[in-house]
Amino acid sequence: MTIATLAAALLFGAAAQAQTTRTGDAAPPQDNAIMVSIFFKHDQSRPLAELNAQLERQGFYKAFPPEGVEVVSWYVMMGIGQVVTLRLPPSRLREVNRVIENSAWGAYRTEFYPTYDYKAVGADKHDRAK
Repeated sequence: MTIATLAAALLFGAAAQAQTTRTGDAAPPQDNAIMVSIFFKHDQSRPLAELNAQLERQGFYKAFPPEGVEVVSWYVMMGIGQVVTLRLPPSRLREVNRVIENSAWGAYRTEFYPTYDYKAVGADKHDRAK
């Protein structure tokens, strides 16, 4: 995880949400919330059972996500690992990072990306282009 990515999430999360027009069934953003997508890339040199045992020993599923942090989506990306998008107050970003450092590292390599909801905007643009 890079400091620049985290800084961008903090600085531009609210601005990115403000730049999109919400239509359709998209949920409005929470006040002062940011979204972060986290790639949990599996260590493919080790079997899945071994990775799961390590996650269990490190307390990953007990600690992640921290209580009060919203999981927007959680997908398995075959051949990559897992992708989780969280919505949280910027003040909780360090806590999320520490939980991952303490409970996921070793089984996963992680990448973090500031994220915003574009589904309704994309659907609206598609509908208008017809």
